[in-house]
Order: sequence, then structure tokens, then C-alpha cells
Amino acid sequence: MDQIIEKLVSVKPSERQLSWQEMEFTAFFHYGINSFTDREWGNGQESISQFYPKDLNTDQWCESIKAAGIKGCIITAKHHDGFCLWNTAYTNHSVMYTPLKRDIVAELAASCQRYRIKLGVYLSPWDRHEATYGQGKIYDDYFCNQLTELMTNYGELYTVWFDGACGEGSNGKKQEYDWNRYYQLIRKLQPNAVISVSGPDVRWCGNEAGDCRPSEWSVVPAAAFSQSEIAKVSQQSDDTEFRSRKIDVMDLDLGSRDALRGIEELIWYPAEVDTSIRPGWFYHKSEDDKVKSLEELQRIYINSVGGNTVLLLNIPPHKDGYITHYDRERLQELGKFIRESFSNNLIGQASLKASSTEQPFDVTNLNDNSESYWKAEDYCDYCNISVELKDNHLIRYIVLSEQITCSQRVEMFTIDAEIDGAMCTVYNGTTIGYKKICPIHPVITKRIVINFIQFRKSPVLKSLCLC
Repeated sequence: MDQIIEKLVSVKPSERQLSWQEMEFTAFFHYGINSFTDREWGNGQESISQFYPKDLNTDQWCESIKAAGIKGCIITAKHHDGFCLWNTAYTNHSVMYTPLKRDIVAELAASCQRYRIKLGVYLSPWDRHEATYGQGKIYDDYFCNQLTELMTNYGELYTVWFDGACGEGSNGKKQEYDWNRYYQLIRKLQPNAVISVSGPDVRWCGNEAGDCRPSEWSVVPAAAFSQSEIAKVSQQSDDTEFRSRKIDVMDLDLGSRDALRGIEELIWYPAEVDTSIRPGWFYHKSEDDKVKSLEELQRIYINSVGGNTVLLLNIPPHKDGYITHYDRERLQELGKFIRESFSNNLIGQASLKASSTEQPFDVTNLNDNSESYWKAEDYCDYCNISVELKDNHLIRYIVLSEQITCSQRVEMFTIDAEIDGAMCTVYNGTTIGYKKICPIHPVITKRIVINFIQFRKSPVLKSLCLC
């Protein structure tokens, strides 16, 4: 058993994966020719002369997402229709050949610098306009030339986001993507960027509805996430049912001991939850009254950011180039909820005790701003952390974070609170990972105990928040 456990905890994140996870909450901007044609997926034959936003303002985009506490954004530099939002030298099917004649990626990059937001790009390998699509290396050369432009002309990128869509081009042919070539190019030009979804660094959670697994593991089998397996679950056509489907019950357990038993190769492959603030990914006026409610976004945030994933929330700009007040108001409400719910950590007013402790233990060892952490003794049978506050406080959330540089370890835990002089269980949990937000029925208490019931080798906790 010790040998199996040592193998599990030996799998750890790379520096780029760790930096990505620390962002927690990011945004997607789906913008392009579809914003003008009122479609989700274009066919590559659209007249780009209609692309003429009257009020394009990427500063307003960044200001809008900043209000929600979002730390990074991804722009659809090219969707499946092949229309490019930057000044590319390799096709006339770009924003520079429209009445606008402005490099939108460059403008967003400058806005991101002003607002201290990290920038990422989405570049669809499927191109329904480009004549060389389906011709093998000729198209791969074209695609890599465009990748090179985006990787070298717009500053540091935190992610390059690929989906697995692969359909016919304008010539009726499909392309076999040279993924390894794309990856090598990105590693060379943007070594700190994670390659997401159809890539080796970040995996898709499995749906676009904001649905999350109760137990999300970052240590998973390598073979289950090969390019052939990713292609099977990727969206290959515009399908409203696909956008609203939940996680399949067969995919709920990706990383338990039972799921990993007998697996030879394991990888660190954390999940991203992507969903749109509206039913569609591009802007549609008919959806102005269908923006997700604050309550729905709160649920998604708690279950995703608070469930060992990063939340990627799509906010589609209006065709005229701004975020509508419907979306802005919801983002402001969500940001207010996040700040008011999680900014006041009572742990600074507490004394802490722990069983089976390997190293000296005090409150600074469980502070988000500290590089230190608490670690239990290796291979202990059980351990806990007892938190004693000076006075009674109303507590709604308990937030736990593992030190994932030591891998992901906790498999089962409970939280007890002293209520009217008796200890009562207020939360039952499984995985923690980078962050676990535990919403509890609000209690007034001055004593909380976190019991680690099952774990790999030993729990290693980076931070603890009572709020």
C-alpha cells in the first residue's frame, strides 16, 4: 500500500499549472463575425464587410470583468469561420480588411496591461474559410504561422485555448491536426502559458453548463486524456443540447484510489469549468433577458472555484463592441458577493491545535499570504485541526486549501462546529485540492474542528478560512 500511495503523491503540478490554478476566476470573450450574423458557428463564407462595431472599447471589457474579481481573459482570435481579429499577414479574411481596420487583439492586450489582467488566446484549428484546410502540412504551416504571430506580437500570454472541433473546410476536406507541432511552438514562444483543453496542461471539465463533480481530482490516468479521447467528447457541431448537458454519471470518478488502481501512467491534469453568462457563447439580442441569475452564478462559483477547478466565464460583447449593462450589472453583483463572503477571514483571531503534527503549528501556518503550510505526520491513521475563536461568530463558509506542490491528498473529511455546547457535524466532504469552499448552514460558534478521515500519506494544508 505504501508504494501505491507514494506513486500517487509523487504526481505534482508544473509551475505553469500552479500559476494558472492561482488565478481561480477567468473570462472568455467570444467576439467575431458571428456577433454580426446572430449565429454561434459561422461557415466561413460570411461577408466581412458587415463587421463594423460602432463603439468598440476593450477597456470597458476589462473594467467589466475586473468588477467581478476576474484575473484573466481569453479572446476568440479566430473561431471556426476563420475570421481573424488581429493583424495577420497570412489571410485577408481579417479585421484589417473590414471597415473597422483595427487590431482587436492588440487593443485588448493593451487594455489588459492597464487593468492588470492576464491575456490568453483561443485559436480554432478548424478553419472553414481557409482554402488550404485539409491539405495536411500546407495548412499546418499556415496555422503555425498564425500561432507565431499571436505568440510573439501581443506580450506574455497565460493560456492558449484549443477545442477539439474538426470538420470540413471550404474544400470539403478535414484536417488531421499536428498537435505536437503546435505544442512545441507554444512551449518555445510562450513557455509560461498553459495549453488548455485540447492540450497537455488543463483539461475540460466535461460540459458547458457549469456542472461540477462532487469530487474533482487533478491526478488522473494519462491514457484517458489522449487526443483521441478528447476528440470523442469535443463539440463537433453547433448544438444547444450539448451546451446545456450535465456531466455523465460514468465520468464522475476520475481519480479515486479505485479509479487509479492498476494505472501505470498518471499525470497532473487539473480541470477548468467553462460556461457562458448567457445561453449562447456569442452575443444575441434575444438573450438579453436570459443572463444567468446571481444565485446561479454564485452556485457555479462556489462549486467550481471552490471545487478544485478554475472558472472560465464567457461574457460575449455586443456586436458594437461593448459589454451590455445586463452582463455588467450581474458581474458587479457577483463581485460584491465574492468580496463580502470571503474577504473577512476570522482565522487571524483564532488559536489552533492539531493532532499528529509533524512541524510547529501556529496561525501563520494557515494564512493564504504565507508560503508555509501545515503537514501531518506521514501515514498517521487520523488527524484533525481544532480552531478556537476568542468569541462567538456567525460562520457561513469554511474554505480549505491543500499545498498542491505536495500533490493532492485528502480523500475524505468532516467539519464539526460547537453549537449550544455540543459538537455537531456541519459538513461532509471528499476532495479538497487547490481550494474547497464548504458552504454550511450559518452557525454562531467559536469552535470548529476539521477532521481528516481518509488521505494519501498525510494531509498538507496551505490555508484555512472561516468567514
